[in-house]
Amino acid sequence: MPHVLVLNASYEPLGVVPMRRALVLVLNKKAVCLEESGVFMHSATCAVPAPSVVRLTRFVRVPFRGPVPLTRRALFARDGGRCVYCGGVATSVDHVVPRSRGGKHSWDNVVAACRRCNHVKADRHLAEIGWRMRHQPAPPSGLAWRIIGTGHRDPRWMPYLQPYGAEHALARIDGISA
Repeated sequence: MPHVLVLNASYEPLGVVPMRRALVLVLNKKAVCLEESGVFMHSATCAVPAPSVVRLTRFVRVPFRGPVPLTRRALFARDGGRCVYCGGVATSVDHVVPRSRGGKHSWDNVVAACRRCNHVKADRHLAEIGWRMRHQPAPPSGLAWRIIGTGHRDPRWMPYLQPYGAEHALARIDGISA
């Protein structure tokens, strides 16, 4: 099922919800449709355009948001789906400093890697095998990463995510050095 970008009343991105949940928000007048997806949802008596972006009618106070959660999907988004060692298509997660040698499972130590590089590197340090990374791992920041890290993307969302760092985030995902 397609997903919908939900904005606060102040146009701040809050998250991504399934289309059905967004449609319920719009029908209950808790949200306003800003962008339509081009799809129509049909009932017995009417057809309603399905939203792609909705804005809440009342401001929702968001508690302090900590760092972006470290998920496989967000990690592949951060590294653009490419292996940080060879540049090939990434299919696995690698710890730069292996966990068996005291490495942590954190944004600063986890990278996307292809299966071959991950297997060859095994539990060794990069200096031991003479490898270099294409870029240093770092935690992503900005509200746009919370949306992009879900793995759901729609071009209609970009005007609403650009003020929150989406251009830089998507440039890394699409392989453009920003």
